[in-house]
Amino acid sequence: MALPVYADPLERVWYYTYHAICVAIFVFLIAPILIVMPLSFNAEPYFTFTTKMLTFDPSGYSLRWYDLLLTFGMVAPDAARDSSWWADVWQNATWVRAAKNSVIIGFWSTILATSLGTLAALGLARPEMPYRRLIMAVLISPMIVPIIIIATGLFFFYSSPCGIVGMDCGRLTSTYTGVVMAHATLGIPFVIITVTATLIGFDQSLSRAAASLGASPSRTFFKVVLPLILPGVVSGALFAFVTSFDEVVAVLFIAGPEQQTIPRQMWNGIREQISPAILSVATILVLISIALLATVELLRRRSERIRGVTPQ
Repeated sequence: MALPVYADPLERVWYYTYHAICVAIFVFLIAPILIVMPLSFNAEPYFTFTTKMLTFDPSGYSLRWYDLLLTFGMVAPDAARDSSWWADVWQNATWVRAAKNSVIIGFWSTILATSLGTLAALGLARPEMPYRRLIMAVLISPMIVPIIIIATGLFFFYSSPCGIVGMDCGRLTSTYTGVVMAHATLGIPFVIITVTATLIGFDQSLSRAAASLGASPSRTFFKVVLPLILPGVVSGALFAFVTSFDEVVAVLFIAGPEQQTIPRQMWNGIREQISPAILSVATILVLISIALLATVELLRRRSERIRGVTPQ
């Protein structure tokens, strides 16, 4: 809001002080993220700005670490970059394999978390639902309980056959199914919160009107309810996907060598071999996160337009 022309000197001082505080907080929050980006173009194998980088010498900048994301783990990284080279990248490159695992696990865990979270939110939105507050507290507890506790519990639960003594149906540790279920457990609370927030502004009379016209409950949901709450569902799905894509603790406990994800590969890189390639991956993840957050904001505005809510 612009400073009014009739503001007295004290109000003017507070106006500029308030904006300076906001800028300082913004820089404090965003600087650790933005500083990673230029460092990922460092021509030297260092995690600090070199003299050439500070003087903007072109020789101080390079794409070598982004190229390393493709060549690390390849059988023939120095071969001609033709179709066979790219096939080698797709099959053997360590970071590419980790990216494929992250996308696969993130996709299926998002589908599972979105389905279960939406169903839970629909039930919790009904006024006749008993013990709603208690059930909500239990369902969103993965957001509150430290992740190390959840990961430890999931490890011991998945290590025994189905977590139930006497049932021989296989173990879920070191399997894609176990990792997907663990990530879905962490993503469900985000779906519940976003969908529940969308359902607060939902006009329940629309469902009653559809029922009075002879629509079945399933038809009412897919034709009336779902189109109106879809922005909230998609927003929750995006949050669930980001949660899965970023998770490392649960993967360390549950996943095996075949389920290496990008965060776990970054963790291994920090422990075993410090390489600025980690900064390149971090830069790519930051850009992906910005794109997803922009999508969430667009969906939020669309939801407000659909519900007739004018942003303040």
